[in-house]
Amino acid sequence: MITNALSVDVEEYYHAAIFRRGTQGRGPQSFASRVEQSVDRLLALLSEHGARATFFVLGEVAALHPAMVRRIAAEGHEIGCHSDRHENVNTQQPREFRADTRQARARIESAIGEAVVGYRAPNFSIGRAQSWAYPILLEEGFRYDSSIHPILHDRYGQPGAPRFPYEIHRDGPHRLVEFPIGTMRLLGVNLPIGGGGFFRLLPCALTRLGIQRVNTAENRPVMFYLHPWELDPGQPRPAMAWRHRFRHYVGLEREAAKLSALLRRFRFGTAREVLQSQDYAAPRLPVAALAAGEPSSP
Repeated sequence: MITNALSVDVEEYYHAAIFRRGTQGRGPQSFASRVEQSVDRLLALLSEHGARATFFVLGEVAALHPAMVRRIAAEGHEIGCHSDRHENVNTQQPREFRADTRQARARIESAIGEAVVGYRAPNFSIGRAQSWAYPILLEEGFRYDSSIHPILHDRYGQPGAPRFPYEIHRDGPHRLVEFPIGTMRLLGVNLPIGGGGFFRLLPCALTRLGIQRVNTAENRPVMFYLHPWELDPGQPRPAMAWRHRFRHYVGLEREAAKLSALLRRFRFGTAREVLQSQDYAAPRLPVAALAAGEPSSP
């Protein structure tokens, strides 16, 4: 049975792009933190089903809630980096990106006391024009990235990108592997089956059938993702345009039940263990290198 990768972007509900757009960028000070209770709910669900995940944590969340990040790690989950302040990479210059990434990694590693080797950009905001980000990630100690969603979308996406893990950047013996968000190929189009808003808005059967097809017909794992706030239907609901309310709030009440159904049907583990256990076109990542954050050898 194939192990799929389960990932969690650990951020507050008010970090979400649609929420920020709907509230016209009101600052975090306008809203109460709810990330700890959301993460607790998710950890209980994962424990119930014996699943492990990679939690890509914001640096500022790690700085404000270090005990929560340590608790995630203590329960056997991998900790990754989701930037420092949830600012899109495509709005930054290389120097800004490096500073943000370096601070985020330092804050997260300070909380858990071990190296962080996985990265995911906010809103999948590393596009083709931001390919300069990959050498920076490698130089800053990361060994894999999960910032590409190979679909057509109004805010992000690279539909022509590879659908499964591959080497995206190399510097001599050092390499960075990309682990894209899961898609199913149908009639020449990549369909989103990797979670997020699509999972909340669409019937669970579509995701279930998609993952099953990728696992059996292509013998490949799927990268699935979600946010803790998607399991929090009680979060604040300030006034915003209907289109933003729809995209942010629809499906919150059913998210936990739908996720439970997936966890019962499929095996899920961390991104790191999936990369280690499968023999991809991209080079495998040695356990020692991942654990220590050291460059892997060819």
